[in-house]
Amino acid sequence: MNIRSRCALASRMLLLLLLFAPAVAIAQAATGVGFQAVTIRDPVNGGTTPGYVFYPSAQASKITWHGPYELHATPDAPPIAGAKPLVVISHGHAGSDLGHHDLAVYLASHGFMVATLEHPKDNFHDTSGVGTAAVLDGRPIQVKAAIDELLNDPRWKTLINPNRIGVAGFSAGGYAALVVAGAVPHFDLFIGYCRRHPKDPDCGLLEKLESEGTATAALAALQASVDHWGKPADPRVKAAFVMAPLSLVFDNASLAHVDRPVFLYYGQDDQVLLPQENALHIAPLIKTLAGTEMIPKAGHYVFLSPCSPRLANDAADICKDPPGVDRVAAHRKINANALAFFRKTLGVATH
Repeated sequence: MNIRSRCALASRMLLLLLLFAPAVAIAQAATGVGFQAVTIRDPVNGGTTPGYVFYPSAQASKITWHGPYELHATPDAPPIAGAKPLVVISHGHAGSDLGHHDLAVYLASHGFMVATLEHPKDNFHDTSGVGTAAVLDGRPIQVKAAIDELLNDPRWKTLINPNRIGVAGFSAGGYAALVVAGAVPHFDLFIGYCRRHPKDPDCGLLEKLESEGTATAALAALQASVDHWGKPADPRVKAAFVMAPLSLVFDNASLAHVDRPVFLYYGQDDQVLLPQENALHIAPLIKTLAGTEMIPKAGHYVFLSPCSPRLANDAADICKDPPGVDRVAAHRKINANALAFFRKTLGVATH
């Protein structure tokens, strides 16, 4: 090709780029976000549990107050038609189905369907099941039930691509996300952990059981219940975005069957779930680890959505971050990383 031909080709390519650039920009621009409450069948405890679906909408978002949560989404806004990827978010111990609302809104504003749920007996108004099979073995089953609910609901099934489903989870929700992605908990690992960290408040019950000679039996009962409500792993889930996970119950054998991408996030100074016993412990054991990110100086609760003044007043313990940690800035990065991860792993085009 001579110089004149190359110049002509370059000019045509430049013209095409200029013609299509506006369309690409529009495709990548954030949309409005709508949300609706949903009811999810709970196969573990019977009955139902609440949740929300966030989704892209052509209607501009507005600020909606839901209790102490400031949602940048419009109730019952009309959804944009067409099948989209789905991400299910699992909250942490004693958490809420709106505890990660900024992540839900961010993903929805960039073309995702996002579902949240309230885990029965382990949420902000009911922690009666903590440490029992209904919670430790039940959480992954409830995540699967949320997927089932949406794929069978006439309102939502046409808006979801069943081949592009991911999960995100924080703390106990991170544990649930890993189990849904194929990890198998080994609950007897609690014993070694508590011997290394006897002052951990969560080890008090285990210490009591050990003194009674019933700890091994109690942990064996938990282990026997892993498949009680069905297989917890879900092949429909293609990727897991995991924040400060409870993962001390996993070892190399536990993670051998995790065959889909996992992204790990943790706070450097997490005193609730020590990184060296949890996120950093499992990072080298995950064959499909797509990335690891650390938030410098941050504690455990930095992964909860930035708090409104009302929530900060009501729940200072989960809203206050250590000096030098900007939760709003941290969430800009968390949300951007989650979007990039799910776009890549769920095969979502960015234009």
